Amino acid sequence: MFIGEYKHTVDTKGRLIIPSKFREQLGENFIITKGLDECLFVYPIDEWKAFESKLKTLPLSNKNARKFVRFFLAGARECEIDKQGRTLLAANLREYATIEKEVFLIGVSNRVEIWSKDQWNAYNNVEDFDPTELAEAMEELGI
Repeated sequence: MFIGEYKHTVDTKGRLIIPSKFREQLGENFIITKGLDECLFVYPIDEWKAFESKLKTLPLSNKNARKFVRFFLAGARECEIDKQGRTLLAANLREYATIEKEVFLIGVSNRVEIWSKDQWNAYNNVEDFDPTELAEAMEELGI
C-alpha cells in the first residue's frame, strides 16, 4: 500500500526522483497517466492491469464511458526508474498537471499521485477543505 507525502523537484530535463519507499512497490516498470483533480496517477503494472480491465468493461456505446477511457489511456506512459532513482515525466503529462519544478508525491493506497506544489497547496487550502464535512459525506457511502 502506498502511503505518505513527499516533496521533490523536477529537473530541467523533466526527471523526478521517486521516493525509495515508492520505488520498491512500483517495481521496474510502471504506468504514469493523467489523473483526476489535475494531478498524475502512477500505477504499478499489476494495479494498472486491474484498472485497465475495469475500463474495458465500460460500454462502447456510452459517450461518457468513451471519454473516460480516452482520458486515462491516451496520456498513459510506461516508465522505468534510472540508476539515480529518477523517472522521466513526459512533457504532455507535466503540462496537464501544471508541473514545473516543485512537486508532491502522495501515496494513495494502490497508486501514487504526483501534484504540482501549487495545485497541492490549493487542494489543501483549509478554507476550502473541511475534514468533518468530508467525513459526513463518506458516511453516506458506508465509510
